[in-house]
Amino acid sequence: MDPIIIIEKYYKKDSELYNILIDHSADVMNKALSIVQNHPELNADAEFIREAAMLHDLGIFLTNAPTIACYGIAPYVCHGYLGRELLDAEGYPLHGLVCERHTGVGISLKEIEEDSLPLPHRDMRPVSIEEKIICFADCFYSKTNLGKEKPIEKIERGLSKHGTDSVKIFNEWCRMFL
Repeated sequence: MDPIIIIEKYYKKDSELYNILIDHSADVMNKALSIVQNHPELNADAEFIREAAMLHDLGIFLTNAPTIACYGIAPYVCHGYLGRELLDAEGYPLHGLVCERHTGVGISLKEIEEDSLPLPHRDMRPVSIEEKIICFADCFYSKTNLGKEKPIEKIERGLSKHGTDSVKIFNEWCRMFL
């Protein structure tokens, strides 16, 4: 499967948003693939990671995030499950799960309910090793500072706004993946 074909179905090639998505996704993909290469003991599927990392943010165009050229109507936090819906419709449900489960270190059903997030009421935390690797790699890159990897301390500070459990999960992944 060529993820670019799917991306170009929803994004105008060479538009500002297309370029942001491609650049960000390539950074995430490259970091994820380096983890796979450095940790063969994880038995992660490199081809799936290559595809799913490029598609993990497919739903952003449906959200309202003008700083990254997104002019949809949904809140940005919805981009994961919206991307899953798109990939489910394309016939790639496992790739869709990566979309839904990649935000932060994932979003638990408890967080969705307690914070009244505008998300379907289901657990949205990564399960497979591939989901976890992509989620982890995504933590290192923003769409507003393309190409610049965030230091671990900055990631931890950002995650701490969502509670100590998020930081704990991220630190576990640091031990596994770095």
